[in-house]
Formats: sequence, structure tokens, C-alpha cells
Amino acid sequence: MTNTKIKVEQVKLKTLVWTDIINPDKETLDKLKKKHKFHELDLEDCLSENQRSKIDEYANYLFLVLHFPHFDKKKNALVTEEVNIFIGQNYVITIHDGVLRPLLDIFDKCQGGLRDRRKYLDKGSGYLLYEIIDAMLDDGFPMLDYLSRNITSIERSVFGPETEQHDMLKDILVLKKDIITFRRIIAPQRSVIAQLEHKNKKFLPEDLEVYFDDLVDKIEKIWSSLDSMKDLVISLQETNESIISHTITNVMKVLTIFSVVMLPLTFLTGLYGMNVELPYSQHPLVFTGITGVMIMVVLFMMVFFKIKKWL
Repeated sequence: MTNTKIKVEQVKLKTLVWTDIINPDKETLDKLKKKHKFHELDLEDCLSENQRSKIDEYANYLFLVLHFPHFDKKKNALVTEEVNIFIGQNYVITIHDGVLRPLLDIFDKCQGGLRDRRKYLDKGSGYLLYEIIDAMLDDGFPMLDYLSRNITSIERSVFGPETEQHDMLKDILVLKKDIITFRRIIAPQRSVIAQLEHKNKKFLPEDLEVYFDDLVDKIEKIWSSLDSMKDLVISLQETNESIISHTITNVMKVLTIFSVVMLPLTFLTGLYGMNVELPYSQHPLVFTGITGVMIMVVLFMMVFFKIKKWL
């Protein structure tokens, strides 16, 4: 967790209490351990970063570690944000860094009025968990749209008119990094979400199975979209590299032709530039003759290249 201000807030409806904790310290977590008898290893996970996504089942509660993508405007890239969730019969506890906007929005709504509090808390802790995860997954679709727009933009540049083509390697690599990050976040969540509906029925009753099926459908849709994007970006990178290679080949071809044409001309000018007696070196039309020979050599080579279809 980051070293920003600790924030602990609660909303309550009937017997269900949702506690939201931002940037907790060890003292805050010790209070949770004392009150709810949480396992000390789970509390250690809440203080450490980059834990793997998982779901642990105990007699009286479930402990979830989930990760979701977050667009960091300062870095201009997708980053991973972690949320730890304890869920029991009459409580849900969320622990995070405070940057996951969908989760904060739901909590603010519950604080704002009884109507929203009933909407999210009236059906029990299992349904509240569904709403939190559902909101976090829904937040991933605008990010998919953002990546899709970038792919379309790069595709237009790569396959656009030759006069508008330029090296898109940096843009492609940045986009590829975002997609890899997104895939790395979503991949372990798939098994965790799939396990949820089969875990402790005290917290996730059977009538919620259809809701958690919906979560599975959403995360699979996200994964499928990322799979397609990965293939597209790889194709764009290969195409861009082919275009760059083709451009370099054409440039080398032109430079080679210039070099080959200049070689005999350089020989002639070098030969008659020596300070020795050469045939016709004193003739008044020697410069005109050499110039004519050079022009004929150039014309001959151009015709030869044309016949060979090198031009």
C-alpha cells in the first residue's frame, strides 16, 4: 500500500456492514484481526503489493485478492491495482489504494442515500460482492475501446498512402505493452471469478449463481477481445517491420545504382587527373572527349539497368 492518508469508512443497512479501508497500516489491520478473527497471513497479504489473484475459503469468511486495470495519466499507461476483500455473513470489507473509481463510486452512492444503500446492501453480502466486481469489470470495457481506437489509428497509418506512412514502431510497442499488461491482469482473475459461485453458499447463495455467471461471461468477453487485439498488434508490428525493410531495400537500391554509375566516372576523372603523360592529354578537345565518354557510359549503364529491370 502507498504511504498516503489512511481512511476507514462504513455504510450499514440492517445487519450488513460494508467497511471500506484505503491505505491501511498494521494497526488498522490488527483491529480487524481482533474483531473478525481473520487469519494473519491474509492480513499480511493486505499490506504487501503484487500478490497473485486468489480466493481463500475459511469457516466464517472468504478472502479474495483481485487485480484490475487502471489507466495512470502520469505514466500514460495501464497499471495494475489491487483490491483485497473479506466477505462474511453480515459484512464486506474492501481494502485498496483508493484509485479504483468504480468501487469508490458505489461506496459514495451507498453513503449518499437510503435508496442506493438498499439497492446494493439489501440482498446480502454476496450480492454486494457481485456489484463491486461487476462495476470493476465494466470499467474495463472503456479501456478496451481506448485500445481498439489506438489499434485503428495505427492500422490507418501503417496501411495508409505511401506518402503518409512513417515508422510506427514506438506507438505499436506502447500499445503492445498495454495489451500485455491488461492480459496479465485478467488472466488469473478468470479462474477466481469462475470459482466464486462454487464457494461457501453461506455468503454466495444459489440464487446468485446467475449473477456470477454474468461475471464469468464479462471477463471471458474481455479476455476474448484482448486475444483478438494481441493478434492484431502482432500483425501490425510485422507489417510495419516489412514496410521499414522494404523502404530500406529501396534506399539501398538507389544508393547502389548511384555508386555503380559513379565508379567508372571516378576512374576516368582519376586517370586523367594523374600528373603523367596520357594519350591525347594535350589535345585541345580532351575535356570534351572525356565528358562525352562519361555521358555515354552513364547512358549505357542506365539502359543496361532498365533491360535487367533494376530500375
